[in-house]
This record gives sequence, C-alpha cells and structure tokens, in this order.
Amino acid sequence: MNTPFPLLEDLRLFCLVVRKRSFVASATELGVSPAYVSKRIAILENALNAKLLHRTTRRINVTDHGETVFQWTQRILEDVEEMTEAVSTSRTTPRGILSICTSTGFGRNHVAPAVSELATRYPSLQVQLHFLDRPVDMLEEGFDLDIRVGVVHEPTLIARRIASNHRILCAAPAYLAQHPAPERPADLAQHHCIPIRERDQAFGLWRLTGPNGTETVKVSGPLSVNNGETAHRWAIDGHGIVLRSEWDVRASLQTGTLARVLPDYHQEAHVWAVYPSRLSHTAKVRACVELLEERLRCTATLREESSLHQPPVSVP
Repeated sequence: MNTPFPLLEDLRLFCLVVRKRSFVASATELGVSPAYVSKRIAILENALNAKLLHRTTRRINVTDHGETVFQWTQRILEDVEEMTEAVSTSRTTPRGILSICTSTGFGRNHVAPAVSELATRYPSLQVQLHFLDRPVDMLEEGFDLDIRVGVVHEPTLIARRIASNHRILCAAPAYLAQHPAPERPADLAQHHCIPIRERDQAFGLWRLTGPNGTETVKVSGPLSVNNGETAHRWAIDGHGIVLRSEWDVRASLQTGTLARVLPDYHQEAHVWAVYPSRLSHTAKVRACVELLEERLRCTATLREESSLHQPPVSVP
C-alpha cells in the first residue's frame, strides 16, 4: 500500500501551530475547534510516519523531525504561492491571505483604514491585521508585510519607504509652566520624560538630530509605557516630555494641548513597508503597499494645507 502524501492544508496548519505553539491559539485564528487541529496534525504525522510535536500541559515543543518539516514546508508554501502567481490568468489581482503587522497607534489611524479600502477593492483577498508594539521576526512569525515607523535593521528584508516622518519633542503647557523648558538635549536628563518602548530603538535613549549633528541623551521619568497613544495622553495630562511622531501630535500642537520643545531637534522615523524578498513581486503585497503610499501622500498633503491656516504654537 502506498504511503499517503501529506495534504497542503495540513502542512499549512502545522506551520501555524509551530508559530503559535498552541492548538487553542491556532484553532482560534482559523475559527475551528482545537480537536480539529489535533486531528489534522495526527493525520499529518501518520502520513509522514514521524512525530512532529511534543505536547505538554503548558505548551507545544517541536521535535527534530518537526523542525525539518517546518523548514521544508515554508519553502513548499512559498513555491506554491509563486507558482499560482506565475500561471494565474489574473496574476495582477490580489488574492489569498495577507498577514500584516504594525504598531498600535499608526495601525489604528492609518493602516486599518487602508486595509478596509483594500478589502473593498479586492474581495478575493483575506487580510489579517495584527497590532504589535514590540520587535517582530517576520519570517519566524509568518507575516507577509510589516508597516514600520522608525528604522529597519534586518538586512535580509526588503524595506520600501512609503512616507517621510520625524519624531519631535512635546509637552503640555501646564508642565512647561512649572519646569523651565530645556535649552539643549542634555537638559532632558533633568526633566520628567515619558519613555516609550519603541520597536526600533533602545528604551530610554533618545537620539536627536539638530544643529550640532546627532546627540544621544538618557531620559527617565515616573511613567513609561510600550504604547505611544498612552504616552501621548500622559503628555497632554502634564506628566512630562514625550518624543512622538509628527503625524501623531500635530493635532495636539494645533489646538495648544501640547507645545513643541527643542524645536530645532528631531528624530528621523520614516514609515517603511517591510517584507521578505520572496513576496516582493506578489500582487497582494504590491497592492497594499501602493494603496498605503497613496493614502499617506494624501494625508501629508492635507496636513500641509491645514498647517497654513493654523497660528504658530508658542512655548511658555
């Protein structure tokens, strides 16, 4: 009797379980029961005649055979996707699953609306959007696209700049009324600052570019967080100085709830579309990146036009 070949969908499911390290989490993402996931993995192990996973009460560990299957399966799934793109009569039409990750604040305000429009344009596309305020290993975690604000360090990934952006220093007028505004970056060490655990930089180290080049200062304060929206809110409440993207604080500057500090200094933090090289020519990634680029360009134009009608914000 011939040994049955493993099914492609079972291999895809196995990769998800390896990444999630959980039958329950995998089942939740797929909208199926954990029992179904367990059954399909058992069928896959039977087809390969190998134990792929060690199951404990707390987590799942991958066996040596499982690691080998995982590595091969990733290549197989990539080849299948490229094959589909190559032979499809509508290869320019985005289809299939597109898994995107991005930070919470930028994701909510810019990426989510773009995804909504993308889904309307291309009904054959299934988009999974993840908000993650932490460093991401795209290949290990299985993401197709990372929309990132800041710096891209990984040389193995393709990074395309889709919008220009800078982080600037801001504080509430109430805070500046009680604390003399800093005159140079070194003065920030004596202030209450609100550090954010950004995905692209060391925690509590602010690298600022100004008239004297780039300067680095160690900052601290009674409050810190890994979410930029919360830090923005705390700054408005008068808890200290925050370093945030222009797109995030522009409205607060215009209304006067925040005032800019050290206006000659900024931190470069452009917006990047980051993706593995194997996806550089796929229609689904290309469509999403181009749509985001288009929307961000329109947003920047509207910001520039609105700023022409706003009075300058002064620092007390």
